[in-house]
Amino acid sequence: MELCSQVLHGEILHPERGFQPVPTSVEVRWDPLTGHGARLVIAPPGALFPPADPQALADLAEQTRVSCPFCPERIEQATPQLPTAIWPQGRVRRGRAVLFPNLIAYAPHASVSVYAPELHVLPVGEMTPELMTDNVATQVAWLEAVTRQDPTARWQSVNSNYLPPSGSSLFHPHLQGAANPVPTTFQQLLADLPAERFDDYLTTERRLGVRHLGGTGRVQWLAAFAPVGPAELRALVPGVSSPAELDEELVTELGWGVATALGLYAELGFWSFNLAWYGLPAGHPLLLRMVCRQNPRSLYRSDVTYLELLHWEAAVDVLPEELAERAGDRFRG
Repeated sequence: MELCSQVLHGEILHPERGFQPVPTSVEVRWDPLTGHGARLVIAPPGALFPPADPQALADLAEQTRVSCPFCPERIEQATPQLPTAIWPQGRVRRGRAVLFPNLIAYAPHASVSVYAPELHVLPVGEMTPELMTDNVATQVAWLEAVTRQDPTARWQSVNSNYLPPSGSSLFHPHLQGAANPVPTTFQQLLADLPAERFDDYLTTERRLGVRHLGGTGRVQWLAAFAPVGPAELRALVPGVSSPAELDEELVTELGWGVATALGLYAELGFWSFNLAWYGLPAGHPLLLRMVCRQNPRSLYRSDVTYLELLHWEAAVDVLPEELAERAGDRFRG
């Protein structure tokens, strides 16, 4: 497999250099799986992604806590219950995590799972493997139950919007699950790829050794060659195609890996992120993608511009190779 990129050159008359000619450049890369483009731009530190404002986050936490439906004093009354045919107890529980149906039906089967009702505030750097593992385990158990009850709901995913800049409508940290009889656009795009292409992708990155972060057992971690946003990380799980197929060992391994990734994000200064596990047809590997989002601030720039939304290309200033260097050996089991 060839990893394709091209450096494009231009020129401007720069006001800070007496309007003398100054060369410019941008590197365009194309994702080896999907063909989507990414533009690696050179920007002053903080220009595209300013640092988080801890006081703004603290203020928002207090404003939202008083009416949060996921906090201990309201979760049992304010959240719905699963149909008894799927889960007789109404909600799935593991450790401190609690799963229940999503009031907003993004899919015929849609769930929300909180890491812990008492954790209204959970900075990414404080995520533990146990918290992540237990929360993922509730999603896996729910998807297994949905599959038994509704075999047509075979297009499954586990997802996260973490804090408002990521698109979360509720501050309290949580995961979301979905099971559909039809794929999302991106699931269909991935499903249309030959399964061998995923093998070629992983083999190529392992051979090059620059963005392959290591394996923790059955899970292989990568920094994306053409990221969809800043600091995109990927995990491939060969031999498993759907989140419902994850066994206890893999749930634990992935829980550790995602918590480790969030520790890296915290070190890089990112507080908000999106995550998706894509369930795919048999023979394809389970794919996890996670990417940082704009930091919480009282006033902040959206990181979804015309380029991302209408051209399906990302503009990022975090080089994948620098991300891999910062990751070091933390994903090497």
